[in-house]
Amino acid sequence: MIVYDLACHEGHRFEGWFGSSADYEDQRARGLLACPHCGASDVTKAPMAPAVPAKGNSRQEVLPPETRPPEPRAMANTPMPAEVQKALAALAKAQAEALKNSTWVGDRFAEETRKMHYGEREEAPIHGQASLAEAKALVEEGVPVAPLPFPVAPPEKLN
Repeated sequence: MIVYDLACHEGHRFEGWFGSSADYEDQRARGLLACPHCGASDVTKAPMAPAVPAKGNSRQEVLPPETRPPEPRAMANTPMPAEVQKALAALAKAQAEALKNSTWVGDRFAEETRKMHYGEREEAPIHGQASLAEAKALVEEGVPVAPLPFPVAPPEKLN
């Protein structure tokens, strides 16, 4: 997988995940890329800062305790800001609303999505589960899929 920072002609920046740089070029050439903010299809790679690892032989400076960032465990007990709670609740509500008219296809998700993409079955909103390998293969084929923000329990596990 390769992640690119992308931008549309309106200046919106966003990430795009591709199986390879050739996949990016292929999807761009076929007009399959679109800005998630405004829907513009004029999308190009945006300048990116490279991830440069720290030098292995460099000296590490130790900060005094009062200036160190909090430990992850200490942050786990920190209450979530109200704005974040509200945004997550709105996102969860939007996902639940979107799934009302969607059919759970379980582990047949990749197969059913492919069938719709290639016109072998009628298009309909579906959701299910796919392995990472299946999801990568769908993306490489240009099949439009996206992960859900929150996990979904299979219908049989809801009772």
